Amino acid sequence: QVQLVESGGGLVQAGDSLRLSCAASGRTFINYKMGWFRQAPGKEREAVAVISWTGGSTYYVDSVKGRFTISRDNAKNTVYLQMNSLKPEDTAVYYCAAGFWRNRLTTSAGDFSSWGQGTQVTVSS
Repeated sequence: QVQLVESGGGLVQAGDSLRLSCAASGRTFINYKMGWFRQAPGKEREAVAVISWTGGSTYYVDSVKGRFTISRDNAKNTVYLQMNSLKPEDTAVYYCAAGFWRNRLTTSAGDFSSWGQGTQVTVSS
């Protein structure tokens, strides 16, 4: 298992930016794809962005394309989510997740075996 600790959430206004960080420990970081998921009240958890072990492949849900950027620093065992032009509908608890890399980028929550505790992002209008 990989242990994950998120940071960087908070309360911002629409149009502002935030950067989430997720520090990993416990296993070889480069063996894992990393993802950011979010869950808003009354909604199912959804994959927001996923990145391959090299960082060469990424996925974004349509609603954040062009505004969010996922990246990773394998030397620091850390994955980031840069969120720009935030909207009230981005309000949710954001979770970092790790899934063993199996040569393809997947976005199903079931493909991720380790999860962080979550960090709240609230965007006011």
